[in-house]
Amino acid sequence: MSSKWREEQTISGPFISIPYYRYVREISKRDSTEKIVQIKEYLHVLPTQLNNSGNITPEKRSRGIYEIVVYNSPLEISGSFSKIDLAAVDVQPRNILFDKAEFVVGMDDLREIEEQVDLTWNREKISFNPGVSSNDVVKSGINGLVRLDPNGSTSYSFSLRLDLKGSQLLYFTPVGKVTNIRLASEWPNPSFNGAFLPDEREVTEKGFEAEWNVLHLNRNFPQIWTSDRHSISDSSFGIDLLLPVDNYQKSYRSIRYAILFIGFTFLAFFFVEVLNKIFIHPIQYILVGMALVIFYTLLLSISEHLKFNLAFIVLAVSTLLLIAGYIRAIRRSPKLTMLISGILTVLYTFIFVIIQLQDYALLIGSVGIFIILGLVMYFSRKIDWYNLNLESKAA
Repeated sequence: MSSKWREEQTISGPFISIPYYRYVREISKRDSTEKIVQIKEYLHVLPTQLNNSGNITPEKRSRGIYEIVVYNSPLEISGSFSKIDLAAVDVQPRNILFDKAEFVVGMDDLREIEEQVDLTWNREKISFNPGVSSNDVVKSGINGLVRLDPNGSTSYSFSLRLDLKGSQLLYFTPVGKVTNIRLASEWPNPSFNGAFLPDEREVTEKGFEAEWNVLHLNRNFPQIWTSDRHSISDSSFGIDLLLPVDNYQKSYRSIRYAILFIGFTFLAFFFVEVLNKIFIHPIQYILVGMALVIFYTLLLSISEHLKFNLAFIVLAVSTLLLIAGYIRAIRRSPKLTMLISGILTVLYTFIFVIIQLQDYALLIGSVGIFIILGLVMYFSRKIDWYNLNLESKAA
């Protein structure tokens, strides 16, 4: 679905790439003659100020039983370039092709551009072309030829608008000496990820607003360099539009407690043996354990077609009836059946409550386990573990 709509997007730029020639002396291996080889490389210049602002309009899309978040996002990008300081690089001005300078915006998927993009460069309108001439900084994107002062005595301002489509992720790379990014959306479940977290953010049920302010001192690359000496991708950051806790996340949460849940169930059976002086065969333990394991498989498969909570309740009741009926059949004791059913009901309820929570799941789970441990210690306080006399009756 993501590939059909548009992929996740990272905006890397803008920056200026200027071609230049580097001359290298080579010696022939055949006749030891010496010649000068001309090599074309690129000088990359980052903006002094970079401002990005946009409003992300999310939308849920589904195919069959699967669901993702896609978005439309118009972005207003503006900023400025200071005078180009060639003293920071070992390049002779006479070797630089200033008339071939490109204004580059790196993008992961060019299909995400919705409308024609025009650049305003010092009040001059410039149209973009697809692709990039150099893979030093980005692998794909758009570019436009801009005019630069060969004397390096002019500063430049720019602005452009990008209308994007994407899915789930929208990231940015802080290429400005000062990078300021503001995003807003009606999506109530954002996840702020990447190299930098927002300096200011507000998340409510009606959506979110976030603002980042990143300085060049916070990154590991300079404002100007040649060739592919530096990588900017590690500094990316942005928004992940999370789906609320869906059936897969809830199933995963419940499975994380599976071993603990099965262990507590077997522990309950063991205490029933000890306190009631009855014998439960290992095969019966295995059959009950298989029923508990199959519960999770059915939970995952059925929750793909029903709402998770409904699937959980139906399967919990079905598993309880299966185990209760089995205990009643092998022990013929209504009291014992009710006891086991009550214990399993408490455990299933405990798991159900935990998987509904996002922020307090660990807290509630830890407190619940502590309480269960306390109950186990309380009921086992008078058991003589060195003298367990169980009835050796066939089940």
